[in-house]
Amino acid sequence: MSENSANGVSRFAVELGVASLTGAFGVAVCYGSLDIGAGWTDMGPDAGYFPFYIGLLILVGSAANIVHAFFKYRGTGEVFLDAGRAKVVASFLLPLMAFAAVSVWLGLYVGTALYIAATMLFQGRYRWWIALPAGLSVSLFFFVVFEICFQVPLLKGPVEAWLGIY
Repeated sequence: MSENSANGVSRFAVELGVASLTGAFGVAVCYGSLDIGAGWTDMGPDAGYFPFYIGLLILVGSAANIVHAFFKYRGTGEVFLDAGRAKVVASFLLPLMAFAAVSVWLGLYVGTALYIAATMLFQGRYRWWIALPAGLSVSLFFFVVFEICFQVPLLKGPVEAWLGIY
């Protein structure tokens, strides 16, 4: 490893980590398929037959990615994520996690309005009188499209209950 890898997360480590996670997913798919039956019966394939082979393909792809990482990135010291990039990722990821938490607690429409307004206000540097109506109108648009047009109810919270929208 070169000196650059001390300044952030190395590309090699990320490649191995992602390949390991996808490999673990492939193992879980294969295991679950074997649990429900992955063989061939007199009536044809069991329920887990197709998913088992998909899991095997995922495992083969993960192994290929690990081999590729060893040949291409081992010892290069290439940095995948440094402090500057981590700030940009966090500025996107943290508000998204807050949106998910608020949506579970207050409902999807309130969460969407707050997320759009806050993102425009703090990241886009829009004025509050532009950001707030934009967030509310996106939420209203989603309500009209999903609840009225498609008749697909989305997660609602106490605000919708207070307004009588259930």
